[in-house]
Amino acid sequence: MGRELLTGKVAVVTGAASGIGAAVVERFAAEGAHVIAVDVADPATGHAGALGVTGDVAAAETWRRVEALARTEFGRLDVLHSNASVVVRAPVHEMAEADWDRQIAVNLTATYQAMRACAALLGAGYPERGAGAVVLSSSVHAIAGLPGHPAYAAAKGGLVSLGRQLAVEYGPRVRVNTVLPGPILTPAWDGIGEEDRRRSAAGTAAGRFGRPEEVAAAVAFLASEESSYVTGACLLVDGGWSAVKDSA
Repeated sequence: MGRELLTGKVAVVTGAASGIGAAVVERFAAEGAHVIAVDVADPATGHAGALGVTGDVAAAETWRRVEALARTEFGRLDVLHSNASVVVRAPVHEMAEADWDRQIAVNLTATYQAMRACAALLGAGYPERGAGAVVLSSSVHAIAGLPGHPAYAAAKGGLVSLGRQLAVEYGPRVRVNTVLPGPILTPAWDGIGEEDRRRSAAGTAAGRFGRPEEVAAAVAFLASEESSYVTGACLLVDGGWSAVKDSA
């Protein structure tokens, strides 16, 4: 903190009202960025100085408003953190089609809508101001199967592939990278029992849950010029969860 890695940058953060998104808004602001916070709930709550856009990230209309705000208020967009997420837990044969569609829409299609609306503005000042930066929030569900998460895993796996594709499509003007958080203690865990929490924490090499601000630190790095030669990459932020095995 305090190095101001994003001084003067204009950043959009989705899922900004709580959890990882809220932590990223705070970190970006601390690093000197102008932040547009987007959420289906009131995204500006508790974020002094952030501009809020309330809307569904899966809807094209929300992204038209976000792009227009960035263009009229700042004349540019430097960073996009596509982070909004929703999960409905059920095996495929018990999952309603509407629940499947909603998870794909929010967790995956929202990034398509974001890039469709904002690609022209992102990194428009390259190379004078450096490349624009996109950071996608995927999950360890993209690389490991956990019961009850078929649509969520499909969407998060899709983000890994989409991140690489976007890096190729829009480089060198825009860099695109993906973070894969593991068990991070956010409101998503509020309905999870203590025994399941204990097992999740014990299943990491770090022996604990991650904190939203630890993911925010990784996102800030990927959004900044400190990672100027990093694009099309995936960064696990999981406390070693994906490395731990208890059998040969």
